[in-house]
Amino acid sequence: MNKLEVGFELDRQLAADSIVLGDFPLCRLLLINDRQYPWFVLVPRRAGISELYHLSDSDRVQMMVESCDLSAALADGYAASKMNVAAIGNVVNQLHVHHVVRFESDASWPAPIWGKFPAKAYTSVEIEAIDKKVKSLLETTLLSAGHEST
Repeated sequence: MNKLEVGFELDRQLAADSIVLGDFPLCRLLLINDRQYPWFVLVPRRAGISELYHLSDSDRVQMMVESCDLSAALADGYAASKMNVAAIGNVVNQLHVHHVVRFESDASWPAPIWGKFPAKAYTSVEIEAIDKKVKSLLETTLLSAGHEST
């Protein structure tokens, strides 16, 4: 843990709903445990941050780089119809940015995914496959690897 991460803890709700896939230079990469959508979340490893404007200028730039790199990799790797990227934070106060791969064939298309259907958990085999795929798509940018259920 570097000194800028001191005091960082993943929000309890995010931890309950996700699997940690690894870390970028700034953000922790999570997979939301809902097999209906390839749904990933970036969480800056900074304590007490609830809004993008709370980040330092350099962290804001880094967050945008990581978000764009993740979006491009997911859009290409999953042949997305559309990428939905959002930082809403009405339920979870900790700053986190959703990256949802959308398909015209998905259960919620074209509406937003939030609250549409109850989550359907991945199997351990599916998690392993996604972990491997995402790490292969992000091999030059994802720093630490190894997924862990949270």
